[in-house]
Formats: sequence, structure tokens, C-alpha cells
Amino acid sequence: MLYLAEVQNQEILGEISLQLLACHTSDDTWAILTEESFLTLPKDFTQNPINSATNVLNEGMLVLADIGENSKVLHIQAATNWVLELVEKYLTTGFTPDFLQQEAQKAEGWRQSLTLQSQELSRRLIEVEARREQIQNLEAKLQQEKQLLESSIAQLKIGSATPQI
Repeated sequence: MLYLAEVQNQEILGEISLQLLACHTSDDTWAILTEESFLTLPKDFTQNPINSATNVLNEGMLVLADIGENSKVLHIQAATNWVLELVEKYLTTGFTPDFLQQEAQKAEGWRQSLTLQSQELSRRLIEVEARREQIQNLEAKLQQEKQLLESSIAQLKIGSATPQI
């Protein structure tokens, strides 16, 4: 897993440790570590030819550390280029934290508005459905009354067509 860390030289012990500040969770998403977490580098880490580019780890330097299982540091690189890429990608285009927060608030407002509209439409649909059912019931009742009237009229016609004695 990739971490953003700050180099901490512990001159008394002659060790170099990393204070882990944030971890990469997915794509462009990072999570700030809330608890202080330190990782001591093995003494031979900077002598390893694979890590020769990182053999200058100064106090306070920000680095990206690839840390594997068992908290073993696999690779370290200076975070300068990464930070500059973030500045170029997000801060030069006006994507400030305040701007992003405002956009998130707007999106939340739209979401709430759409939720209310959806609820209102659902309520209206239920009302329309109830009215449709009432109309169907009235239509059925009128149809029955019509048939009753037609049969009454037919009986009256039959009764008036037969001669009275």
C-alpha cells in the first residue's frame, strides 16, 4: 500500500523512521491517518542498490513509501513530483478545497431537492391512482344504474304494449 510519509531522523539511535501521514485507498483517493504511526527503516535500506535514488532521506522530507505485508518498506521515492502534480492538477484550475466543498453542498442540495420532488410525484401518483379507482367504481355503479333503468323502461314498454282488460 502506498503512504505519504515524513522522514524522521533519530540521530541518537542512528535510525531513520517514517511518520505515516496518509494512505492511498483507491484511484485518486487518500485517507489522512488520524493516529500517529511510525515505521523504522532497516539500517541497510539506503545502502540497497534498489533504493540508491532514495539514499538521501533528510529530516522533514515528504516521501511516498510503498509498504508491503508485515510493514516492510518496499520502495521510497521523494514526493516532490507527486505534490507538484497535485498542485498542477487541482490548484491551478481553481479547484480549491472551498470550491470543492461548495460544489459538494450544491450537489447535496440538488440531491435533497430531487428526493423531495420524487416524494411529491409518488404522492401525486398515489392520489391519481385513488381517483382513478373512484372513477372506475362510479362508472361501474352508473353502468349498473343504466342497466336497471333500461330494464325498467323495457318492462314499462312491455306493460304498455299489452292491452289492458
